[in-house]
Amino acid sequence: MATDMDTAPQADGIFGPGGTVAEANHPYSDDDDALNEVEVNGNWTPQEKALHEARLKAKAKRRLRKSSSRNSTSESFSESGEVAGGDPHSPKGKVNTNDRKSRTGKGRGLPKKGGAGGKGVWGAAGMVYEDEEPDIHDPNYDESSQGDTVYETVVPEIDEKELEKMVNPIVQEYFEHGDTKEVQMLLKELNLGQHKYEFSSLAVSLSLEGKASHRELTSRLLSDLSGKMLSQSEMGRAFDKMLKELPDLILDTPDAPQMLGQFIARAIADHVLPMSFLDCYKGKVDCEHARVALDRAAVLLSMKREMVRLDNVWGVGGGLRPVKHLIKEMNLLLKEYLISGDVSEAEHCLRDLEVPHFHHELVYEAVVMVLESKGDTATHMMMKLLQSFWKTGLITVDQMNRGFQRVYDELPEISLDVPHAHSIMETFVDLCYQESVITKQLRDACPSRGRKRFVSEGDGGMIKN
Repeated sequence: MATDMDTAPQADGIFGPGGTVAEANHPYSDDDDALNEVEVNGNWTPQEKALHEARLKAKAKRRLRKSSSRNSTSESFSESGEVAGGDPHSPKGKVNTNDRKSRTGKGRGLPKKGGAGGKGVWGAAGMVYEDEEPDIHDPNYDESSQGDTVYETVVPEIDEKELEKMVNPIVQEYFEHGDTKEVQMLLKELNLGQHKYEFSSLAVSLSLEGKASHRELTSRLLSDLSGKMLSQSEMGRAFDKMLKELPDLILDTPDAPQMLGQFIARAIADHVLPMSFLDCYKGKVDCEHARVALDRAAVLLSMKREMVRLDNVWGVGGGLRPVKHLIKEMNLLLKEYLISGDVSEAEHCLRDLEVPHFHHELVYEAVVMVLESKGDTATHMMMKLLQSFWKTGLITVDQMNRGFQRVYDELPEISLDVPHAHSIMETFVDLCYQESVITKQLRDACPSRGRKRFVSEGDGGMIKN
């Protein structure tokens, strides 16, 4: 019996190469030993035979799974040019700790998703992606690259407190250049919003404190803005606000009611305000100053009913007047001064003309009147007038020099009508120099008679100085 067991074929995994019993991957139990004895003796029962075959199949599957895993590892190393097998110095025989193959002993050891997955991977070679709709909630969403993008500059609406600070410089600059188009361009850049009508009231308030030319420019500005940036209802709202603020305006401008009435009449004539504007206030005004303004507007409209525009309601001031008209006004000013002798009134009239760049014409006309006058009265009065204008700074050095120089240049022609023009001119120039009206250089530039005359007979042929 012992001899048969020694010569019996060895079961795989039970006896080692040296004839000693080896540890199997799954050690047998007492039932396995009993089955082996039954198999050796040849006494098989159907249940024992089926159980034995099932265990053999399971053992064969385990061997096949292990062998396929080893083969795939060796193939991957051989393809990359490295030696198949693990590192002998590795603690557990691992080939590479950074290898992305499964650590469970299962799988074929290939990269995940065929090399198309993982961090920083764009996908497998040859893969074509379809167009995807951009997600607005994506942090990397770029609005500028999404087709036709329209950009709009959003300007915040101006607060009522900031409105006056931003409008005052615009109106003050307009009083200097008088260009309504530039004002429109600046207003378009501002988001006035619901306070748009207040621009008209602020412009009128500033002009009330200024000159007549400023009020004329303001009336023209309101006419140009009407229908383009401001409607009749907004204009009416602005003037209604000013009628309510008249008690405060009178503190700075006593003539504010009359001036506001002129503004209303001019605005109605220019179709800035509706014709029914005055009718809305009949019997509804309690403020005395507002009634004065409305009555003033009604009187002007009744007087100028046949005129399309009340162009002369403020007069024509500054450089807007024709040159001939300015010369006529200055001649009238000088003639009235020679009659009345009132220097302050002449100064007031000259300031009202608002032409500081044209004051040289007044100097020229004054000197010509001295040359054409008879007697010394006009000479002393004109010297006194020019001296007053010089001391007050109303006429500058440049304007004074320019006026005298024009007379110097035209003196030969003047002497044709006034034979003694040279001698009168020399006397007037010396008098003005003595009173510090002109400079020494201007006195020395005065021309003298070109031909030297000899004295009468008996003087020894001496030359008259």
